[in-house]
Amino acid sequence: MGEGAAIAGLGMTELGKVYGRSPRRLAADAVRLAAADAGLTLDDLDGLLVSHGLGGSPGIELADTLGLRDLRLLSQMNAFGATAGAMVSYAAMSVASGAATTVACVFSDAPLQPKQSAGSAYHRDAPEWYGFGGMTAALGFRSVNAFYALAAQRHMARYGTTSEQLGAIAVGTREWASRNPLAQMREPITLADHQASRWVAEPLHLLDCCLVSNGAIAVIVTSAGRARDLAQPAVHVWGWGQGHPGHRKERGSEFGLVTGAAASGPVAMKMAGVTPADVDVCQLYDCYTYTVLVSLEDYGFCAKGEGGAFAASGALGPGGSLPTNTGGGQLSGYYMWGMTPLSEAVIQARGQGGERQAARNDVILVSGNGGILDHHSTLIVSPHPKEA
Repeated sequence: MGEGAAIAGLGMTELGKVYGRSPRRLAADAVRLAAADAGLTLDDLDGLLVSHGLGGSPGIELADTLGLRDLRLLSQMNAFGATAGAMVSYAAMSVASGAATTVACVFSDAPLQPKQSAGSAYHRDAPEWYGFGGMTAALGFRSVNAFYALAAQRHMARYGTTSEQLGAIAVGTREWASRNPLAQMREPITLADHQASRWVAEPLHLLDCCLVSNGAIAVIVTSAGRARDLAQPAVHVWGWGQGHPGHRKERGSEFGLVTGAAASGPVAMKMAGVTPADVDVCQLYDCYTYTVLVSLEDYGFCAKGEGGAFAASGALGPGGSLPTNTGGGQLSGYYMWGMTPLSEAVIQARGQGGERQAARNDVILVSGNGGILDHHSTLIVSPHPKEA
């Protein structure tokens, strides 16, 4: 793999209730910001990987919008929330192989509309239902919320996990967000606030569920050697992995109990030459509090069934033994699919977290999750070259 790859640029548009710009325009802005952040021009890019949100835009036409020419790598990718990690891994492999030298990876979405609720932005009726899917639809399981609630219920029934333990994740994440000027939700909350928030789909309260945001985030991946000479501290990519378990949502399966992190985590850590005990900071995909809990177990930070107690111990919040989602995550920061944890990992690795900067940042784990715990990506990044 030679000297390896590194993230050299990070571009973030305004995030949240940002109106008046299409996903393609937002994506173009993010790529321009990422290139400028690295001290590069658009002419330096010879690769572009694009991930779209709900609306299916942008696609590879983004290259034309940016005026990019003579690209050696161009593709649109989609593994839902696992896409950001997958894009970085493909960009890193392209750089290591010589297929490309400087690759922009971007995600953009704009589901929010003025005077429209966040929930309605993600409401989609499937045009067709097949087999077991038709039965679940008839029973009212038409939303992502309902299926994540089902997953959480399975864990509760099997291991005794409680709503209060999920609430501890929400409270700790909001405490991190209170230190992040970019976070959408910065007002502190208590466990009582979590318990008093309305049900979305039992056992998930409103404060167990992520935000909805408009915006775009891009990163620039290049060789580690080149990154050292650019404008920002290099964020070295040590390892990566994917896991797509394909669990059926039926009795006897491991749906809701084991995720793709159980496969992608060991692969990424082995490549990086680390173990869970070496990880200083976690940036975990937190579409729901439950996603954090089960991911922690599957990565090996605690035993299966002990995620609730681990979260309730205060380990994840400021001052805890495993700082997690230090920017407020998707629960309280901003919801940019897998780019939310990745962007905060870059900020932490650079030591640019300000009030929320973790005390140690040598090894940072980044997770992405897509579907109903169907797809997973893992990255291990560090401010240090891999051989160090």
